[in-house]
Amino acid sequence: MLSRFALEGFGVLLEPLAPEHAPALAEAAAGDRSTYGYTWVPDGLREARAWVEGTLAARDSGRQVPFAVRDARAGGRVVGSTRFLDLDVFSWPSGWPPGFGPGPEPCDEQPPTVAEIGSTWYAAGSQRTHVNTACKFLLLRHAFEEWKSLRVSLKTDARNMRSRAAIERIGTRFEGIRRAHVLAADGTVRDSAYFSIMAGEWPAARQTLERRLTQPA
Repeated sequence: MLSRFALEGFGVLLEPLAPEHAPALAEAAAGDRSTYGYTWVPDGLREARAWVEGTLAARDSGRQVPFAVRDARAGGRVVGSTRFLDLDVFSWPSGWPPGFGPGPEPCDEQPPTVAEIGSTWYAAGSQRTHVNTACKFLLLRHAFEEWKSLRVSLKTDARNMRSRAAIERIGTRFEGIRRAHVLAADGTVRDSAYFSIMAGEWPAARQTLERRLTQPA
């Protein structure tokens, strides 16, 4: 299993998710919830505790790394959550093609070859601020520069044009729509829009993100 780590920069701190974050996450989700139509976000302390418990169980599976997000410009309050998920390690065989199925569990000695950034939500007051851009920058930088990952993907409900635009703005490439992919937050069957950044595309994406994060507000 990967060691737990924090990421910090550009006014945000990503802390390894822990049970004690549940009350702050419940508070973060308690404001205007009108933008959560395509994303399931815990409502109330009971749901927040159950959500954290389930997320930590997924972390312990070895293929997710969840974080609570703090915003220094909001007094260091917890304003949401994000994570790495769908982590996988390619096992390069002596022959070709490679074997089917997931590779070994990612660990510090075998960091993820591919990763996804997702399960992201923020308090209403933190949306359309520096928070999402900063979080994506920190996560992408860690994946490409520390883990040396080959690809980082992101996905969203295909109907969520606001989320799709936000993902495209960080320098991703649209890959396509996976139809009838999963159950959506509203109980319908969801088509998912997939995006990705490859390692060779990261330097240009990094410049774009740094420019956005350092421009005067």
